[in-house]
Amino acid sequence: MDAASTSQQVLLSLRQIIHAMDLRSRQLDKSIGLTVPQLIVLKEIAADSEAPIGRIARKISLTQATVTTIIDRLEQRGLVSRERSRVDRRQVLVSLTDAGARLLDRSPTILQEEFLSAFAELETWEQTQILATLQRVATMMKAERFAAAPLLTIEPLPQPEATQVATQPVAKPDT
Repeated sequence: MDAASTSQQVLLSLRQIIHAMDLRSRQLDKSIGLTVPQLIVLKEIAADSEAPIGRIARKISLTQATVTTIIDRLEQRGLVSRERSRVDRRQVLVSLTDAGARLLDRSPTILQEEFLSAFAELETWEQTQILATLQRVATMMKAERFAAAPLLTIEPLPQPEATQVATQPVAKPDT
């Protein structure tokens, strides 16, 4: 295979990945009316009942501000509820409502979960090779300057701050 053909195959693979993410995101929205980040937050709340927003944000590698916005939307839909901690009144704890639990029961597997499961099955050398290759592709596309959380979604990314590291969320204290 010549260099031009190889580069075309690389671009084709990138387009296929983007298309798969877009399609799964649309299917998720259509089937349960949630975005990928909303479903991930909902799943984290189910796994860690009565969790403070800051802890949820750290566990899923999103900023506290982003998670707060997502929780606002989930609360408006009646899928989660917030309550002040009885132990530390400064903390707001988030819980899944019955409606949220029902929605989770019928939610499909997200692309990220399928990817992580398949990735875990690979040999360590294969995982390392994929990581190195994708990091190189990101650098070639000058994408390393963008802040990103490890979520497989095509939603717009926040504009990077000069001091923010590309894959590190901005940690904020629990409020």
